[in-house]
Amino acid sequence: MYSAISFVAFFIAVVSAQRAPPQYAPGQIIPIISYQNEPNQGDGSYRYSYETGNGINANEQGYLKNPGQKDLEAQTAQGQYSYTALDGTPITVQWYADETGFHASGAHLPTPPPIPEAILKSLQQQQPAAPQPPRYGRK
Repeated sequence: MYSAISFVAFFIAVVSAQRAPPQYAPGQIIPIISYQNEPNQGDGSYRYSYETGNGINANEQGYLKNPGQKDLEAQTAQGQYSYTALDGTPITVQWYADETGFHASGAHLPTPPPIPEAILKSLQQQQPAAPQPPRYGRK
């Protein structure tokens, strides 16, 4: 019986150790576990990713949208990064960026509350009417 309990305790300790990134002292060099960088010269596309010894992961890929079309070209990118906060909370952010700006999402990011229904109706009623074409001639 004691060997079964010891085995379960050992198993839990091993699994817990695998989930938590190792702790490093301030100023200590943190190893890079993996790194990939794939620039695609000429067409604006690229891809990279890395993982560090303290549990930081990041990846990104992007490309040039509408290449060669003046005023329509836009570099687009998307990716994610993750790390463990000081309190042990895992943080993951997914994001994309394009001609509309930078957009991020993550469970830890605050979100605005929904607009109350009465205010939403009021805003919809205040929408200006569509402009009418000019009328020429007699009424």
